[in-house]
Amino acid sequence: MAGQFYPGTTKELDRAVRLYTRDAEEKIRAKGIVVPHAGYVYSGGVAGEVFSTVTIPDRSVIFCPNHTGVGSDAAIMSREAWRMPWGEVPIDGELADRLLAASPLLSEDASAHRGEHSLEVQLPFLRRFREAFRFVPVALGHLSLSDCRALGEAVARIAGEETRPPLLIASSDMSHYEPDGIARKKDGAAIDRMLSLDPEGLFRVVRSERISMCGVIPATVVLFASLALGATSARLVKYSTSGDVSGDRGQVVGYAGLAFL
Repeated sequence: MAGQFYPGTTKELDRAVRLYTRDAEEKIRAKGIVVPHAGYVYSGGVAGEVFSTVTIPDRSVIFCPNHTGVGSDAAIMSREAWRMPWGEVPIDGELADRLLAASPLLSEDASAHRGEHSLEVQLPFLRRFREAFRFVPVALGHLSLSDCRALGEAVARIAGEETRPPLLIASSDMSHYEPDGIARKKDGAAIDRMLSLDPEGLFRVVRSERISMCGVIPATVVLFASLALGATSARLVKYSTSGDVSGDRGQVVGYAGLAFL
């Protein structure tokens, strides 16, 4: 997706990422985060502020929605690498293998990741603060609430065994193509559930209020995992809509950045 959601050359990409990030004097240690995945011009400010705010370890597990509908509903990759403008980013095969063994929901499936942008847009932000890093990609489709809990708790068991726990990242945009005022109201309901560390409430309010939050499954999984790892608080780092950039308030997409501590 280089050249579409983010610049296609290393130089231009580095410039863009630095535009949307800062060198914060103090960092917070988050167990999990929620970050948006639209084109950088729209969501880069929110994503960049989250990555600027939290400590970035040398390993991450990135959970993204499966926009294409191809492949399994909990698709992990444990081998190879992700090709980016600056080179290849290695997948942490050892960590991926342990996750596969811990959760019967996960299956090795590269097809779900082909053509999926919502994971790879996070990689340049990780590189901004950790030049050498590994990650595990997980694309999630239609999971039930009980599936989200089981997967999140399995991830937490593995992450909790690590001396240097990986950062758990949920890639998600919020409301899609709603008037700005309605988007903010709907998104506020979902954000309130995340700030309350309430994954069940998040899962249910997104459905009951018809909030078009594309990464509600990744966010629910990461919230369950963060709770199992001992999270006791959550922080809304930044929220905006595409209307803040375009000036068009008629149909916007919402972007929220949160950290679970």
